[in-house]
Amino acid sequence: MLGIENNLFWIVPIASVVALLFAWNFFRQMMRESEGTDRMKQIAEHVRKGANAYIHQQYKIVFYVFMVLTGIFLLMAWVFNVQNRWVPFAFLTGGFFSGFAGWLGMKTATYASARTANDAKNSLNKGLKVAFRSGAVMGLVVVGLAILDVSIWFIVLNIFVDSFDPAHKLVIITTTMLTFGMGASTQALFARVGGGIFTKAADVGADLVGKVEAGIPEDDPRNPATIADNVGDNVGDVAGMGADLYESYTGSILATAALGAAAFLHHGLDIQLRGVLAPMLIAAVGVILSIIGIYLVKTKENATQKDLLKSLGNGVNWSSILIVICSLGILYLLNLPNYIGIWLSIVIGLLVGITIGKSTEYFTSASYSPTKKIADNAKSGPATLIISGIGTGMISTAIPVSAVVVGTILAYMFAAGWDLANVHMGLYGIGIAAVGMLSTLGITLATDAYGPIADNAGGNAEMSNLGEEVRNRTDALDSLGNTTAATGKGFAIGSAALTALALLASYIEEIKIGLVRIGQETLTIGTETVQTATASFSNFMEYYNVTLMNPKVLMGMLIGSMMAFVFCGLTMNAVGKAAAKMVDEVRRQFREIKGIMTGDSEPEYAKCVEISTKGSQKAMMFPSLLAIAMPIIVGLLFGVSGVMGLLVGGLVSGFVLAIFMANAGGAWDNAKKYIESGAHGGKGSDAHKAGVIGDTVGDPFKDTSGPSLNILIKLMSMVSIVMAGLTVSWSLF
Repeated sequence: MLGIENNLFWIVPIASVVALLFAWNFFRQMMRESEGTDRMKQIAEHVRKGANAYIHQQYKIVFYVFMVLTGIFLLMAWVFNVQNRWVPFAFLTGGFFSGFAGWLGMKTATYASARTANDAKNSLNKGLKVAFRSGAVMGLVVVGLAILDVSIWFIVLNIFVDSFDPAHKLVIITTTMLTFGMGASTQALFARVGGGIFTKAADVGADLVGKVEAGIPEDDPRNPATIADNVGDNVGDVAGMGADLYESYTGSILATAALGAAAFLHHGLDIQLRGVLAPMLIAAVGVILSIIGIYLVKTKENATQKDLLKSLGNGVNWSSILIVICSLGILYLLNLPNYIGIWLSIVIGLLVGITIGKSTEYFTSASYSPTKKIADNAKSGPATLIISGIGTGMISTAIPVSAVVVGTILAYMFAAGWDLANVHMGLYGIGIAAVGMLSTLGITLATDAYGPIADNAGGNAEMSNLGEEVRNRTDALDSLGNTTAATGKGFAIGSAALTALALLASYIEEIKIGLVRIGQETLTIGTETVQTATASFSNFMEYYNVTLMNPKVLMGMLIGSMMAFVFCGLTMNAVGKAAAKMVDEVRRQFREIKGIMTGDSEPEYAKCVEISTKGSQKAMMFPSLLAIAMPIIVGLLFGVSGVMGLLVGGLVSGFVLAIFMANAGGAWDNAKKYIESGAHGGKGSDAHKAGVIGDTVGDPFKDTSGPSLNILIKLMSMVSIVMAGLTVSWSLF
């Protein structure tokens, strides 16, 4: 069996078990903390029930979608023989583990928020530690389940895949494993879109009626939408983000493994196997280093926002430094050809991730001038504030895009030994750069999941009337969470870009296997005939005429670019429609239920949760199914060249649009919080009302449409890979 007998492989499943054990330990530590007063417990229970009810309904719908898609894959594989017969099962496990990771993270977050608020009564450091280590449960569960899934499939396929050629067997194994990424991507898209619509409908309704019209504070218990808002943070920003980064993480590992099988195909079986194992081992060591980084996060009392950012940065930075050192050791032990160049590709991936994170922090944190300037424009009203936020979001794309461009070129050239013609090794370098960027996901995702936990803790403190000092501490943690969440979204988008580039190359590998499966053993390119199984990337580009002069490629690019905007439009409109119903419901309750404003009557929180649930469940179906259907339609119409154009167009437009939306939304949010801290008249001022309106515009930007785009990019790639057998079998043009 290939690789199983290699002792180094067993580091991967062992690391997954270690990650899950530490996640369980952090969960138990959090549960031992007190939830505080009866009122705090009651509010936390409301949020838990709402989140569980929503997730139950969402997973029920997703279950039906998965059953239909699995049925289609079974027919394609077992009846028409245009697909690998393992695909239906890999698809199901990918979806299951992605959904399971999101659910575990959400469950932890709903238990952690009240405990964070209660510990913030004692100290800022205690509140930070509880919130962050609860977020670490999400991070460690995602990486633990991801590499466990990878390990299981590698073992199973080693046992059951038959091939006369061991080198070819490794190619089949890695490309088959890649297909479970479609299940993860499908689940992630439903989680992100549905959760994003839920949370932002509630948030917009709560802010517009509660803060602007009624003049009551954020998370005031008199606001009927406040529980729905807190539920939304958990289902969108925790469960959705967890499922999202699960599929990014697995996608980068599996795409790089598949590229390694192709890149080292002619270097001998032993070297080829090491090239496949390298991304898995780097990810496994990154898990251990993430755990070390988690223990380094702590702060002092009366810490400023910069101090708090430094505290989180301390853990992330040390994990990154250690993975740089350890990955060099791994590649040295594996003795891969040009291992120094491959290691430099990993370093480049990490540097690109750090650059995107720092850029996002600069453009979205109230500690820096771009967000302060947006807040300054609030003095002139909401229109100038919104214009300023859009402009800042657009400008903010320059650094991340430049970082990805430079990083991609350098990763390619380092791995290829500065030989542009060495395409296979260059693409392997891009893939392993994505692995490097995501290697410390255990801690970077912890900083992201920390955000909604801190936000909910602030809500619980406000609704429980814990006092100004506690609220100031939870506000500080919440503001930090906005920045870390924005940084996490930028990080997720950057990793999506590199992963999608690797998946483009993996698509060609799957095309090769699809052609062999239908019996096409040779390719006729001009006057030359080459064997399909040994054809190069350049051969396939020439065979399918993948050039800018091919109208099928251009049409695919236009459709891919359009998909990013149509997808955003559908999800933005869904938020607007659900938010309008939420606004009407909150107004009705203020009007009809006597005693809400005096605190003598409790609002009907469940009504608002129900509106967000129904609105999100209905609205998530069409954009999600469109993302799955479009690569199939383009493949049937325009063939392989059209699909390549679609993936390139979707990647280019979606990447830039996602950064713009995430950063503009994050900047508007923190500009509002900057005003609330006392700038330009503070809470209740005209500038504050303008800031709230800007924040509500930015809500679907940063928490619904923007984050969903990086899943769209990868899902279209995954669907194309899974459907490659059908695409090569038949197309209209």
